[in-house]
Amino acid sequence: MRRLISTLLLCSAALGLKDLGAPNWSCDASVMAKSKKVPTSAHSVRFADIKVIGALGDSLTAANGAGAPPGDPLAVILQYRGLAFQIGGDKSLDEHITIANVLRKFNPNLVGASKGIGSENVWEVAHLNMGVPGAESKDIIGQARALVNTMHSHSEINVKEDWKLVNIFIGANDICVYCEDPYFNSTAPHGKTTFENNIIAAVKILHDNLPRRSIFVKDFIRKFHTSIPLDSLFFFRFECDCESNQKFTDDDIQGVCFGYMDGEKDIQNTGLFDDKDDFTFVVQPFFNGILDPPYSSPGVVDMTFFAPDCFHFSAYGHGNIGMHLWNTIVQPVGFKQTSVNLSDPTVGLHCPSASCPFFPTTKNSKDCASHFTLSELD
Repeated sequence: MRRLISTLLLCSAALGLKDLGAPNWSCDASVMAKSKKVPTSAHSVRFADIKVIGALGDSLTAANGAGAPPGDPLAVILQYRGLAFQIGGDKSLDEHITIANVLRKFNPNLVGASKGIGSENVWEVAHLNMGVPGAESKDIIGQARALVNTMHSHSEINVKEDWKLVNIFIGANDICVYCEDPYFNSTAPHGKTTFENNIIAAVKILHDNLPRRSIFVKDFIRKFHTSIPLDSLFFFRFECDCESNQKFTDDDIQGVCFGYMDGEKDIQNTGLFDDKDDFTFVVQPFFNGILDPPYSSPGVVDMTFFAPDCFHFSAYGHGNIGMHLWNTIVQPVGFKQTSVNLSDPTVGLHCPSASCPFFPTTKNSKDCASHFTLSELD
C-alpha cells in the first residue's frame, strides 16, 4: 500500500466529475421478459421478476462523496445515495450504471432505488438504501431490522408476493479498527468468525421476516482502502485509524480481508440458508483479486475513480464498480470472476444467459433444467 504514496498525485486536483453509463443497452427479448407465472422458487427468478431492491452497508453504500466537487474533501460528508453502485437511481442507465438502473431496464416499476442526497432515515432519499456511514459488520444487524420494518410499512411493497433483491457490502470499517482489538484471532471483536457471525445474524433477520428474497454479498476492495495519496493522508487516516498504525502491515490487512472473504464464502458454500426454496444467498467475488487501483495510463493512477478524499468512490467509480458487479451477478456460481480490470471502462454490461435466464444461484448454476420455467413470451 505505502509503495503507492510516491506515485499518487494530487487527488482533489485531478478529480473529474465524469461518469460511466451504458447508452442504449438492452438484451434479447427472451432474457428481458418476466416469468409467465410469478415464480415460487428463488432459483427460477428472472431479472424482470424483481420488484424491490434494498441495500445494507456503510458509507460506500451511502455513496459518501460520490458527487462531491473537485478539491473539496469536506464535501465527502454528503451522502449521494442516488449514485450508489448497488441501488442508486438518480440517473438513467444511459448516464450512470447501478444495479438498480440495470434492473429498471427489465422492470421500470422497480421499488427501492435511492435518490438524491441525504441520510438513511429519509424515505424520499434513501428509500431502501439502509447504508450508514461508519457502519461495521455488527451494524448491519440493525439495518436488516430497519429494512424489514420499512418494507412492511410501505403500501407499494407487497411483502408476501414481491420478489426482492438485497445487496450487502460491508467490512472496510471493520478492517480500519481491527488493529485496535485487544487480541487477534478469529473470535476477536473484528475477527473472521465475528464478522461471519454478524453477516449470518443480519441475513437471518431477512431470511425469517421477508419471503421471496435473494441476498447478494460483495467482497470488498483491499488495496483501495489501504492506499494513501500524499495530499489525502490526513483525511484517509482520519477515516481509517489502522492506516496510521505502522505495526499493522500490508500483509496484516490482506490477511484480515481474505479471512472476511472466506467467511462470506463459507456461508454460501455450507448452504446455511438453503433451507427455504424462496431464499438464496450468493457471494459476488469480483473484488477478491484486485490489488491495485485503476490506472488512466501506465503507472498513472486514475484519480477520477475516487471522491476528493481518495477513500470513497466518485460517481465514475460507482458506475465502474456497478458495471463489474452486474457482470458478476449474471455469471453462474462457481464460475464468477474473482478479479476485474477497473482501468478499462469499455468492458460494457453483459446480458443474462439465454440458456438459463434466471438470477444465478448455488442450485440453478449446477442444474438449470430442474428450475426452468416459462417466460411471458413462451
